[in-house]
Amino acid sequence: MLIGMSPAIAQRKKSKSKAPEKPKLVIGIVVDQMRYDYLYRYWDKYSANGFKRLVGEGFNFRNNHYNYVPTYTGPGHASIYTGTTPSMHGIIGNDWYNRATGHNIYCAEDKSVNTVGSSSQAGQMSPVNMIASTITDELKLATNQKSKVIGLSLKDRGSILPAGHAADAAYWFDGSNGSMISSTYYMQQLPAWVQAFNDRKLPNQYLSQPWTTLLPIAQYTQSTADDQAFEGTFVGEEKPVFPHNIPAFRGKTFDLLRSIPAGNTYTKEFAKEAIRAENLGKNTVTDFLAVSFSSPDYIGHQYGPNSIEVEDTYLRLDQDLADLLKFVDDQLGKENVLIFLTADHGAAHNPTYLKQLRIPAGNTNIGVMTDSLKKHLNQKFGTADWVSAFVNQQVYFNHAVVESKKANLVELQEETARFMQRFPGILRSFSADALMKSHWERGLGMLVENGYMPYRSGDVMVTFQPGWYENYGRGMPKGTTHGSPWAYDTHIPLLWYGWQIPAGESTVRTEIIDIAPSIAAWLRIQEPNGTMGRALLEYVR
Repeated sequence: MLIGMSPAIAQRKKSKSKAPEKPKLVIGIVVDQMRYDYLYRYWDKYSANGFKRLVGEGFNFRNNHYNYVPTYTGPGHASIYTGTTPSMHGIIGNDWYNRATGHNIYCAEDKSVNTVGSSSQAGQMSPVNMIASTITDELKLATNQKSKVIGLSLKDRGSILPAGHAADAAYWFDGSNGSMISSTYYMQQLPAWVQAFNDRKLPNQYLSQPWTTLLPIAQYTQSTADDQAFEGTFVGEEKPVFPHNIPAFRGKTFDLLRSIPAGNTYTKEFAKEAIRAENLGKNTVTDFLAVSFSSPDYIGHQYGPNSIEVEDTYLRLDQDLADLLKFVDDQLGKENVLIFLTADHGAAHNPTYLKQLRIPAGNTNIGVMTDSLKKHLNQKFGTADWVSAFVNQQVYFNHAVVESKKANLVELQEETARFMQRFPGILRSFSADALMKSHWERGLGMLVENGYMPYRSGDVMVTFQPGWYENYGRGMPKGTTHGSPWAYDTHIPLLWYGWQIPAGESTVRTEIIDIAPSIAAWLRIQEPNGTMGRALLEYVR
């Protein structure tokens, strides 16, 4: 203390010079395909310690949306962690057409690396295709690489993209051997704790039991009756009804684990082991664990939002979340851990179900649309292989053919945009030229613009009417899909819980790109380099 300075002033100066308080661990939880309404639709059946605890003790942003299209898993996870849209981070779909190779490229594929933990090619993955930094990258930079960052999920993209470029590790499930694996991008061999976890052979245990309902089936009053024509079945199953005889349908691999609620339990158990074995949250700086629960997406695609299977999945996921929260309490204490829970996209009601209720809906055959477009362009511009692909509601032209024919690319785009709007279910089409020259502050144009990247996206972007599917086959589509700009795909939960988070809620409109800059503000570090979102701290106070 300086001579003449009072003890009170000295204490205030000491407090001001003290390092800012930060959480010991951040846990990001993404539930794949969790519509916003699932939080309340099954509320009465949730336990007190899972979703209800996150809502009751945490802060709930009830009006949280994606601000781009298409709403898929890869772009969703990338946008959550980069704080920006596909137009900036480059993950414009789960895959997209690569004009240089003439083939689709998967969002996490990387043939320069090899699998660790399996003899399959499932580990030839990395974040190399994501061109923006993540909040996890920025944490590594801010702490001079002292923070531990780990991503995990059944899906490779659900682990790799959140973990970012500088992560210590990312792990995902290989159905060929029933193990969590990684790639040489991160390591040369699995850590001993991962090998020990794999040696427990949990998938064998989970796949040896039939899938029955958690509660008596008569209590599933938030869902349609068990046997619906628009629900899918497991291979070898006659009807989509409980109990599902999983041991009889599993086959020679472990892939069926993805499509049952036990896939969430397996993910939760691996997350707990990662926290324990890696001593996450016991570092001198903040650590980060990115967890993605993938099974709700597989189950949702097969059965649809109104199914008993989806309801049962969320009731069981609620139990898994309760167990994870208790584990974190015991290991670190709620006050030391910042947790957020959100989703990578929502899901649509099945159009057949909507039609039964006289709600406008339908499905359009993509193959028929593509064939019709090719014939039309041949008549209009001369015979040539004008169209290379129709992927993610986007038409890709063969630019080499366009140049060799000396055709006007903008005219091709504009003609295609006009032609595509003739099909039932098409609401609006956007040419790449229009997206390059225009800017939308809100509405459908903004969503399409935010999902467009010039050298990866197509030449024409197509949007479907609300309630309509893009269907790649004939007949009635089963289950559900996603990818649209409509609320059932964009409106998803956003819950904050734990470290310095008060109980409360807000209906202010927030966007998925607000998560990363909010974490950056709480941690007092730089936001990801492509961030377009805003920090939400002022609403949480």
